[in-house]
Amino acid sequence: MSPVVSIGAAARRPCTLVVCRGCCCGDARKNPGIDHVWQLERLRSAAAASRGRFALRTTDCLGPCGQANIVVVQPSHEGRRRGGRPAWIGFVTDDASVDGILAWAEAGGPGIAKLSPTLELQLVDPRKL
Repeated sequence: MSPVVSIGAAARRPCTLVVCRGCCCGDARKNPGIDHVWQLERLRSAAAASRGRFALRTTDCLGPCGQANIVVVQPSHEGRRRGGRPAWIGFVTDDASVDGILAWAEAGGPGIAKLSPTLELQLVDPRKL
């Protein structure tokens, strides 16, 4: 079997946080009492401060609205090469969840660093919804 060779941007792809901001995630009517704007700004600031170790993007509805807010942590190229797969984390509604996600992304994310036991409890399997 020949080795897998990545060319260009794929070889440099960092761990990426995909933050749902669709119909329910980020909506004060669904999760009142949460500063959704501040949460997103905190994630953006951390990604910028990481100097490319991880990236952030937002998307419309990802589907598991009953577990809002959803953040998908996608592995870097190296993380995927080591067997890492996207991790869907639900109920990201408090500082501890954001702290855990940022710490995991900073450490390399899926395939590179171990997920905390707390975030393991928040994993969502989108295939079962």
